[in-house]
Amino acid sequence: MVRLKDRYLLVHIIYTDVPAGQAKDSVPDLLLYNQPTTGELKPQHLLKGIRSEVASLFGDCGSGAIDRSLQVKYLSPATSTFILRVSRDHHRLAWAALSFMDRVPVRNGRPCVFRVVRVSGTIRKVEEEAIRRAKLLVLSAKQEMSGKSSDALGALLRGKDQGRSLTTAADQDDDSEMEDVDASRD
Repeated sequence: MVRLKDRYLLVHIIYTDVPAGQAKDSVPDLLLYNQPTTGELKPQHLLKGIRSEVASLFGDCGSGAIDRSLQVKYLSPATSTFILRVSRDHHRLAWAALSFMDRVPVRNGRPCVFRVVRVSGTIRKVEEEAIRRAKLLVLSAKQEMSGKSSDALGALLRGKDQGRSLTTAADQDDDSEMEDVDASRD
């Protein structure tokens, strides 16, 4: 018997607009972009939006490929996070469709970005990552409110390597390459 293999995508909704009633000075940047999703968003709305985006990008062939296995396993409006199950062979189609979606798929949906945070073969690892990111969000927001952290949004967007900046990693690679060149000259 052949087992059907799936991929689980952990997707975070990042809002790109600031509601009219909120001032940028009173609320940290981290909380402006990581706002709760409206209660109107249901798994059926997400599926309908993803399917329509796949159809517009990849036509009937793409729609037929993901139609069998596409399923929202978990949706949290409080953290603007959801877990999407799709077949292993076609998970990149769903990922591409999420990348091109620019609004929450409800009536009068707000502008947003669907960011795929993690792709895994098991739902357990995706759930663990969702919990880790929710804890990191709370801790980063507390630090930013107390004035201890100035780059909380960057720390959340970088993921697991939150302590390392991208420029530091690039500088370390350049230094090791220079040492290799110096060693070959001697």
